[in-house]
Amino acid sequence: MDEGAEPAVRVVKGAPTEEELAALVAAIASRVATGSPDTGERPSSWAAYWRSVREPLRHGPTGWRDSARPR
Repeated sequence: MDEGAEPAVRVVKGAPTEEELAALVAAIASRVATGSPDTGERPSSWAAYWRSVREPLRHGPTGWRDSARPR
């Protein structure tokens, strides 16, 4: 390791144990090793949150039937 280089990880607050630092480094290394760069592409509209949100149930004589129907 180069003596003049900055450390890859620096603790700015708190006093983590060696095990906690090792877990952090392992998590960062696994993220880097997968090679999953953020491409900035939007997710498909099929994965949109609003598709999984149910509309409110309607009151009335057919409310029981509507409660069992998929959107």
